[in-house]
Amino acid sequence: MDVIEAICKVLPDVIGMIVPIWVAVVFGVLVGWLWRPKWARSAIKILAIPTKSSFVASSEPSTILCSEVSDTSSSSKLDGEMKNFVGEEDLKHISKLVNETDGGPAWIGIMDKSTSNMSYQAWRRDPETGPPQYRSRTVYEDMSPEMMRDFFWDDEFRLKWDDMLLEAETIEECPNDGTMVVKWVRKFPFFCSDREYIIGRRIWESGKAYYCVTKGVQYPSVPRRSKPRRVDLYYSSWMIRAVESRKGDGQMSACEVLLFHHEDMGIPWEIAKLGVRQGMWGAVKNIDRGLRRYQKHMASGAALSHCAYMAHVNSKICTDRLKQLEKTSNDSQEIVTCEQTVNDEKKPSGKNIPKLLVVGGAIALACTIDRGLLSKAVILGVARRFAKVGRRL
Repeated sequence: MDVIEAICKVLPDVIGMIVPIWVAVVFGVLVGWLWRPKWARSAIKILAIPTKSSFVASSEPSTILCSEVSDTSSSSKLDGEMKNFVGEEDLKHISKLVNETDGGPAWIGIMDKSTSNMSYQAWRRDPETGPPQYRSRTVYEDMSPEMMRDFFWDDEFRLKWDDMLLEAETIEECPNDGTMVVKWVRKFPFFCSDREYIIGRRIWESGKAYYCVTKGVQYPSVPRRSKPRRVDLYYSSWMIRAVESRKGDGQMSACEVLLFHHEDMGIPWEIAKLGVRQGMWGAVKNIDRGLRRYQKHMASGAALSHCAYMAHVNSKICTDRLKQLEKTSNDSQEIVTCEQTVNDEKKPSGKNIPKLLVVGGAIALACTIDRGLLSKAVILGVARRFAKVGRRL
């Protein structure tokens, strides 16, 4: 009887320890299945026929002659192959974003902060389809647009200040207009695999402003790997120009950067939004520190890196031509990356996860995992958002 009585007393405690762990395991397996990798659809993406929604398929494509830089793609292409990675449709789109005439949803302010030599504002909007989109305006004091342009393009120096960038490689470039195809590998948190980006980029100069476009492009000759995971939907572009300093001396010694960014990293968009909100200001300050280091680096007489040199090889376009491009019709909702071919109905959005399972699993995780990397508040906060069935992420 004593043994049975002792077992009865201990059993509730044992169950209390085991059940949350198994609930967490089931929750993790379910979520992992719902947001499983897209490798099975990769072949469809490569073979997909471009449609009206394909990203910037220009009606009058500006064909460019690209020269290979690395040996990565030499086995699948002939020298002198004609390519069009970034064209005038991309320029038109960023111009409309700058002037807020792209026809997209209204921007919602999410941040307004400043330091002694920099001011920053950020907005977000949630389109009907696709991931959240971000817009920011940063003004750097005592900075020229040319220095800013070179800084953003200099992958060699970026590896010294951007602790999220693990690898940067130029795959292909065009010496005529400066178009480049680069490969990045970025570091993600411990619970996610690192991410690989194949990015096409190009700069236009119009008047006294620079329009810098970077976006995900198809490049089948760089094979996909299970790790790092390829990010297909990626858009990050900015406009750079000189503005009057806030010192009040009337000098155009400050530099304004309007950035537009969105990407599908392969994680639930609500979690991505939470991460952006928590880490945005820290990332902005890190960019500013990197920029000031770069400014001192170049002032010391350091040689221009090859990537930064390519930022000087850009396309000139007059302001009248740019205004003419803007007048042509193009709904912002049609702008997606060239590899985005998955229907949103098939894309896991987290809306069909039972509320009890999500909240229960999150509670179990919060109670059993507490190592300082994911706080209980973050886990439970995300769970509350997912539990609102039908809410758009």
